[in-house]
Amino acid sequence: MIKESWQSATPNFSQYEDILSQNDPDSRLSFLDLQPRLKSSILHFAQMESFPRFLLVNSPDNFIYRQTIHNAYLMLMNIGELDRAPVITSESIELEDLFGQYQVENGHVVHNSQGLLDKADGGYLIISSNLILANPRAWPKLKAAVLGNACSGISSDSRQVIESPPTKNYDIKLIVIGDRMQLGDLDLFDADMRTHLCLFAEVELDTKLNSDTLISYIQYINGVIDDYKLPKLLDLNAWSFLLAQGARETEDQERMPLCPIWHRTLLSEAALISNGQAISKSDMQKALAERTYRQEYLPQRALADILEGQVIIETQGERVGQVNGLTVIEVPGHPVIYGEPARISCVIHFGDGDIADVERKAELGGNLHAKGMMIMQAFLGSALNLDDPLPFAASIVFEQSYSEVDGDSASLAELCSLVSALSEYPINQQIAVTGAVDQFGRVQAVGGLNEKIEGFFHICQHRGLTGNQGIVLPKTNLKHLSLHHDVVEAIKNDQFHLWSVESVDQALPIIFGKAFRGDEEEETILKKISERIEHFDRHESAPCSLLNKIKSLLGIH
Repeated sequence: MIKESWQSATPNFSQYEDILSQNDPDSRLSFLDLQPRLKSSILHFAQMESFPRFLLVNSPDNFIYRQTIHNAYLMLMNIGELDRAPVITSESIELEDLFGQYQVENGHVVHNSQGLLDKADGGYLIISSNLILANPRAWPKLKAAVLGNACSGISSDSRQVIESPPTKNYDIKLIVIGDRMQLGDLDLFDADMRTHLCLFAEVELDTKLNSDTLISYIQYINGVIDDYKLPKLLDLNAWSFLLAQGARETEDQERMPLCPIWHRTLLSEAALISNGQAISKSDMQKALAERTYRQEYLPQRALADILEGQVIIETQGERVGQVNGLTVIEVPGHPVIYGEPARISCVIHFGDGDIADVERKAELGGNLHAKGMMIMQAFLGSALNLDDPLPFAASIVFEQSYSEVDGDSASLAELCSLVSALSEYPINQQIAVTGAVDQFGRVQAVGGLNEKIEGFFHICQHRGLTGNQGIVLPKTNLKHLSLHHDVVEAIKNDQFHLWSVESVDQALPIIFGKAFRGDEEEETILKKISERIEHFDRHESAPCSLLNKIKSLLGIH
């Protein structure tokens, strides 16, 4: 158990100051320069003359990425690593667009217009995998043409018939771009796409950060700035802030995003603030603040519901069987996810050891959530070292949750609520808990941590920071932190805290104020649970006939 300093809550790039300060804005790298696997696949695909004829590229599927790969081909041709050939990008694979059209009069072709395959003949055609899925009628003919089958154009007038329409063989290699889900759908749509007909390439969306790769990354940003005619970054503070936002985007202090769209969007918004002058840290901060304001209607409504008491979240006092868990909310049609605490409660009664997952029984819990619950129960059963099933039944629920809950990130919080209900020790409501638990009681990393922490912090901040509030989180999640400067300042001023833990034994004393297990003489949580079980066993062995119960109710001895 460690109370973390404010330095843990935000990335620290001080070791890179010399590299950042020596940046030469005229030193640039392209997107392809930071994609060695993609480059290797492109070059290998070009060297394979006859087979394979298809290259599948796992990449975000939008025009910008397709154009980026198109430009990568042109760049490789310009520097002589690829032979010059046509490279065509298409947003349509309608048969008329692919094969062109011919016009017939009196049984003869009088006009023949070129299609995309004619323009790409001898080279490459780049399309989206979604186009194939959306145009199943065109795909068999396009596939046959790429594989070498002679194909004809499309008659502009179906009423005009010709006995021998003109045919042509094409020498084309097809590049299909799509994300992993789309390529999976394409695999189901056409089993040939998983065979040796295809090569596979992958666009890497982030890069590992170290002294060597940072130089390349800075040069890549210089290239983005140059390509889109954006202002340069003003100074070392601006570069450090951009790196911190990159760490937040990747959810990893040691990785930086490579997405050209992300960089272009942030720098373009900051350029508006700077009026086209060199972009400073404050320009990017203001641009992000304005973006947050435009997008925060739903998070603010959720916060208002909690502050007004419509959704019950307690941030002071103690409660038995109740803990503040942390969730991230993803709403369809909303551009960002945001964090929100969830009140997780547990009640117990005499029973056969069954621990009911209310979310699962109400069909509001996903498979991963159910798995986390079962792992948590297995750990507790092992820790109690019982010869017989637990003589209590329990019910665990996410209170005031009306949509599906999934993931195992609440399993530590659920364990806390169950342990509290079994031991009757109260939980400190000033502390929220996140983390997954394995069967040996180790606390494992979870996702969306920045948003989760900020969601709970905002509630505490609006109600008044007490200096005792904070978050219990997995130690392995520390490298993912890139918190908003308001949270960092509160941690620095001892108004808010982060406790990183590696095991259940470290986590429970923080919120209970008592050890989970220890010596026989020590008052521990497990000891209290064992005492309650023994008390129940004695109660169960006592005479308990219906007549005795009636006498007891009537006060007859």
